[in-house]
Amino acid sequence: MALILFLVFSVFLQGALGEIICEELPVGMCSFSIASSGKRCLLETYVTNDGRTSTSTLQCKTSEVVAENMKDWIESDECISACGAERKSVGISSDSLLEPRFTSKLCSPECHQKCRNIVDLYHNLALGEGVFLPDLCKVQQASPRRAMTQFLSSGAAAGPIASAAEAPTASLDFAPGP
Repeated sequence: MALILFLVFSVFLQGALGEIICEELPVGMCSFSIASSGKRCLLETYVTNDGRTSTSTLQCKTSEVVAENMKDWIESDECISACGAERKSVGISSDSLLEPRFTSKLCSPECHQKCRNIVDLYHNLALGEGVFLPDLCKVQQASPRRAMTQFLSSGAAAGPIASAAEAPTASLDFAPGP
């Protein structure tokens, strides 16, 4: 009986202390949130018992992606808007970096200087593709088409056939600043 009371009290205490648990967040607050564990929350499509995927039902889940030096975070609507992100983004992907409008907003001072969480997420996603986000932002500000061409030529869109050893290493080549 004491164990049951302890467990009930523990769950109550976690809620009272404001701990963020991804699975308890509403769908509209899930994307770009960080749980108390430091792991990023993500929206996933619901899979029914018979194995079919339902796109009409989304669930908030805890990912394995850890946000460095951040936890207990629900991104503000101001940052979602300033960075061009979407609150109902499913999963975590670097695909948005291929869209010039998104990259332009992500690299804007309103986003880049005030929305550390979103910038950190896309910085790490870009690194996973072999691209350094500050370099991509510099090129994007000078020439959006060139930035996308260089991002694609970095191997970011390499097909699943390429092995890790064959995947090109990326660095954006642009004229260094003064």
